[in-house]
Amino acid sequence: MAKQSLKDIIKLEYQKCASDPIYFMKKYCMIQHPVRGKIPFQLYPFQEDTLVDFKDHRYNIILKSRQTGISTLTAGFSLWKMLFNQDFNVLVIATKQEVAKNLVTKVRVMNQYLPSWLKLETVEDNKLSLRYSNGSQIKATSAAGDAGRSEALSLLVFDEAAFIDKIEEIWVSAQSTLSTGGNAIVLSTPNGVGNWYHKTWVGAEEGRNDFNTIRLHWTVHPERDQSWRDEQERLLGPKGAAQECDCDFVSSGDSVIDPQLLQFYKETYVQDPIEKTGFDGNLWKWEFADYSKSYIVVADVARGDSSDFSTAHVIDVVASNQVAEYKGKLDTKDFGNFLVALSTEYNQALLVIENANIGWAAIQQVIDRNYGNLYYTEKDIKYVDAGNQFSNKYRSQDRNQVAGFSTTSRTRPLIISKLEEYIRDKSITIRSVRTIDEMFTFIWNNGRAEAMRGYNDDLVMALAIGLWVRDTALRLRQEGVDLTKQAINSISSHTYTGIYGGNDNEDNPWKMDIGDGTHEDLTNWL
Repeated sequence: MAKQSLKDIIKLEYQKCASDPIYFMKKYCMIQHPVRGKIPFQLYPFQEDTLVDFKDHRYNIILKSRQTGISTLTAGFSLWKMLFNQDFNVLVIATKQEVAKNLVTKVRVMNQYLPSWLKLETVEDNKLSLRYSNGSQIKATSAAGDAGRSEALSLLVFDEAAFIDKIEEIWVSAQSTLSTGGNAIVLSTPNGVGNWYHKTWVGAEEGRNDFNTIRLHWTVHPERDQSWRDEQERLLGPKGAAQECDCDFVSSGDSVIDPQLLQFYKETYVQDPIEKTGFDGNLWKWEFADYSKSYIVVADVARGDSSDFSTAHVIDVVASNQVAEYKGKLDTKDFGNFLVALSTEYNQALLVIENANIGWAAIQQVIDRNYGNLYYTEKDIKYVDAGNQFSNKYRSQDRNQVAGFSTTSRTRPLIISKLEEYIRDKSITIRSVRTIDEMFTFIWNNGRAEAMRGYNDDLVMALAIGLWVRDTALRLRQEGVDLTKQAINSISSHTYTGIYGGNDNEDNPWKMDIGDGTHEDLTNWL
């Protein structure tokens, strides 16, 4: 009778465990606590709610604070599914195999301490996988473009998804196996904006994909208070704490430009253009040409048939405003012609074209069109400073000059630093959402500022060049003009009589009467 009662009890317990992952974990799962050692998995209310979401939704994306136990919770859920389902196949993908292995280790620890009547026979048990005799298994792998492609997946787990390189390719390759009914759990702390994880989260919030969102701010943890949060800021710094504790996309990541500033620009300055023109509608204008103003047109050239774009900004030199912008895919000859027309429209603007690689084709077209205000740079720059830069082609061969702006290992850090300075000081008015969005995904990658994988930085780099030229070559050129005019003014006012007679132009003393009632500007060669 006692044996029969024990069997009944076990049967009832088994049924409870099979139907309720919360009951199963709280009563029979052991976890490895970093301080307390092996302890029962006592779930917090927010963890129980998360398990309900795991059961009720096929795709779940979790934006989490650090140390909320969600990886452990996902391990427990995976174990529950493997025990009570035939051929349940779980694949864990992380930035490195070592990280993915940690989640498998949590499953193995839980499995090890299960009561004998819950355990299944294991046919494979190692650091990277656990497989049962019922065909269910869990495996860990590092991120690769073909990860999960050949797997018949029941559950795909992305651990720290915001930090996984090439995750877009992995997600696409896994879709064929998940399409038959598989589930996905995507969990991560934030890592800036614009990456696949961020876009998927935003898309889920806006109802544009099938993911269920689960936000786990640090305040959901019942053992944490403001003193804990303050300690995290002391340990991690404001940016690190925002990423690890606050679920803050904007303050996290490795963005070159402070995302808080970019958000300010987006909310304050970004506006729809007053006109979208050009044959492809990609020339956006916020101001039409004002013939009392000076402009600079700065361009970055692409082949026109790749993933990169040819881009151009029109900048009001004095006000430092973005007044027009182009981003499209013209071939190099057409783009050269387009730049001549654009620069001519904006008062014969100084035209600055980045001259690396394919840029030469567009520059040559501008030269062939005989555009008179093309930017030149000195060749063989040994020391990078504004004195090596010129803004006209006068005696360009004698001066050893080359058309366009040369982005080199020396100039690249300088122009990016200048861009960051302008944004930080709010000294440039950027009106284009295309430019701001590129800046959100312009990150530090191994010490180099560049676009996040899968994104573009063509508008960013063109703007950086334009601001550098504006703040160096143009400024020093104008200072030189002013000094020369002062010198001529002093000469003409006191000692110069001239071969055509005296200077009788009091309003403009550096204009000389040439004897026929007209005046020649002696400074027009500058």
